[in-house]
Amino acid sequence: MKNLWLDIGNTRLKYWITENDQIIEHAAELHLQSPAELLLGLILHFKNLDLQQVGVSSVQDKKNNERIQKILKFLNVPVTFAKVHAEYAGLRCAYEDTSKFGIDRWLQMLAVVNNPAQKYCVISCGTALTIDLTDGLQHLGGYILPNLYLQRDSLIQNTKGIKIPDATFDELSPGRNTIDAVHHGILLSLVSTIEKVLQKYPSQLILTGGDASLFAKYLAQYQPVIEPDLLLKGLQNYIYSLAEA
Repeated sequence: MKNLWLDIGNTRLKYWITENDQIIEHAAELHLQSPAELLLGLILHFKNLDLQQVGVSSVQDKKNNERIQKILKFLNVPVTFAKVHAEYAGLRCAYEDTSKFGIDRWLQMLAVVNNPAQKYCVISCGTALTIDLTDGLQHLGGYILPNLYLQRDSLIQNTKGIKIPDATFDELSPGRNTIDAVHHGILLSLVSTIEKVLQKYPSQLILTGGDASLFAKYLAQYQPVIEPDLLLKGLQNYIYSLAEA
């Protein structure tokens, strides 16, 4: 039995094709703010796979999600869009208005939170850096910060007379030129924020997203676990739990 698992984020579309729960195909592509167009280019390929069902996580707005849903109807199989619940599979959401909580953050927690005795700090290092804390099966809430590149872009746009070319975020030492001072300072600010959170809420650190390895390097003392496809794992857990309900 083949299934399609779609993660439609702010800038990327990622997917898994699984057969009997084994990943047989996976890909990630930039959608350039046009996820429906990218999906349209993939739909014939998906149609030829003889899929049984489709699970979708999308952070897009209502209009884009309606277009995505319309395209997926072409597959003529059940399509389920994951939603945030006040409680699901035992996990309780801290937000009073669950419609305001990001489905990506919810699924990332569902991927790992299953032990009533364990505390977790789940951090996604993507377009935004999101931090979510759990105590057992209770979500405590979290934080959202601009990622490394958004902070740099904002500084460039709002600072007259300073040109800041791209460089790597690879040091926490004081910069000895403006370029290094900017990059080291931005990295230091995010690493320090994470350390502050972990000091106040000691927990198992889970990192996912494109910059997970970079942050793990500077958070080694907290023994981080890197999960590259945490959201897609959470999407699977969501769909399977829905089927069992």
